Amino acid sequence: MRYLNLHTHVQTGNPDVLELVNQYPDAFDESIAYFSIGVHPWRINENRLQSDLAFLESKLSDGKCLAIGECGLDKRIEVPLELQLEVFEVQLLLAEKFRKPVTVHCVAAYQEVIETRKRMGISVPMIIHGFSKNEQVAKSLVDNGFFLSFGKWLLRNPELKTALVSVPDDRFFLETDTAEESIAQVYELAANYKNVELATLKENLSRNFEQVFNMAFPKQSAG
Repeated sequence: MRYLNLHTHVQTGNPDVLELVNQYPDAFDESIAYFSIGVHPWRINENRLQSDLAFLESKLSDGKCLAIGECGLDKRIEVPLELQLEVFEVQLLLAEKFRKPVTVHCVAAYQEVIETRKRMGISVPMIIHGFSKNEQVAKSLVDNGFFLSFGKWLLRNPELKTALVSVPDDRFFLETDTAEESIAQVYELAANYKNVELATLKENLSRNFEQVFNMAFPKQSAG
């Protein structure tokens, strides 16, 4: 059974890993096997925003495009939150139209993200990537229908163990994002924290993949 790297910025080509590589409309690589694509709040540029969104939509029918994102809200950047919210909402509407899951970037804006999902009646799965908060925040997100993806912060902060263990087995994923460590290292630690065999964890996350992405877990790389 292959590993699943739910969110990474680098395609390694390792045949033992299904990598969902994050892509941006303004820096797109056609050679990526499986990708998500979104307008990240850090990369909102009003001069090219409409062309970025149009390019994003043009890629959503591609069989290699598995999700929209990362997109979301970040209160610690200079881009006005109102503008971030407008761009986020456009992408959520596209996710509903094309029935794609959404990989969410969220910094200090969890209540706003939860409220936006409720207000818009979003029905596609939404995954908070790079989760790094406590058990209480995890419970609030899970109770409101979100999935959580754990990665580099799990490796760096032992206190995240409590949050991971609290999340139901059918509601989480693992990733590397920009970490230098491998997805195998993330899996090894998560299996230890969850007190399960590595093979069991792989099977569990492949089932979660099939549930969220509405497709069979790929046995080998595309292309």
